[in-house]
Amino acid sequence: MASSNTDHIHVGQDGWLFLKTGTNDVLGQYERPEETAELIWHWRSLVATRERRLRAMGILYRHVVAPEKLMIYDHRLDGITIRPTASPAYRLLHGEPPLGRLRRAVGLYAAWRRRRRWRRTCVDLVTPMRAQRDTADLYCRTDTHWSFDGCYLAYAEICRALGAEPREDLRDRPSFETDHDGDLGSAFDPPRRARSRTVLMQRDAVRRYGSPIVEAREKAGLLHTLHVGAHVVYGNDRATDPRRLALFGDSFSHVMPYMLTIMLAETFREVHFIWSTSLDWAYIERVRPDIVVTEVAERFMVQLPDDTFSVERYAQERFGAELAAAPA
Repeated sequence: MASSNTDHIHVGQDGWLFLKTGTNDVLGQYERPEETAELIWHWRSLVATRERRLRAMGILYRHVVAPEKLMIYDHRLDGITIRPTASPAYRLLHGEPPLGRLRRAVGLYAAWRRRRRWRRTCVDLVTPMRAQRDTADLYCRTDTHWSFDGCYLAYAEICRALGAEPREDLRDRPSFETDHDGDLGSAFDPPRRARSRTVLMQRDAVRRYGSPIVEAREKAGLLHTLHVGAHVVYGNDRATDPRRLALFGDSFSHVMPYMLTIMLAETFREVHFIWSTSLDWAYIERVRPDIVVTEVAERFMVQLPDDTFSVERYAQERFGAELAAAPA
């Protein structure tokens, strides 16, 4: 019998589970797009500002939205209809500027007109994922996140946007299949599971730095519990691309070596991952990467990032007491 904490989950066709509400009101973002019209425009302005500042530093910048699962697999919904063109990810790339005050602002309207540069900065995952959604399960059926195939598709699109060659051999790395319940299936009693393939991608990349909270929770077997503030650095002497990349992202990137971070670390000479959708400008100034990539899950676009973020300050405030109490 299902437990009472599954009201936020939509049970679709053929065992597909979807997040429908939750703290970010996922369906509401599709049903009432007019409420976020101004927010989407602020996202565009933020990304354009980042791009200009990073370009002035000689750094290539790309922004990626991990599309919501129900938008990619809307044909697997059961009794719910959504408009994919109402999604924040789609509107960020293709939508018109909102009517009223923001549209009349000369500077922002001129920025909207510079659409070619905008589309180079934002990597479109919506179009290829919807086009390839039936060739493989791009998302785990019982989880909100990408499967290996979905993550690889996103990785390949990002590589092409960066002028890098995706590593085809990642597909051939050792793998195994399990029955996976994920962050959606585990909410049910008993858990709902689906077959899922795990690929052991890490081979050439070596983690050269883990922040104190990463080291502490890894030692305690709790690395999977980390979120914002986690920070790792990978080096790869056998990389096919000699550039240094800084990735600011969330659980679709991940500090553990099974998502986007490790795919990029297997490709680029050095990869810095900071779990944050906000940029840490002091860190970028210090590291001077060749590339900065920001990744954000579509449902988290309801909150605009604050680029005054400092990963060191955040980690001290969030984890200082835990680290002080940890065994030596």
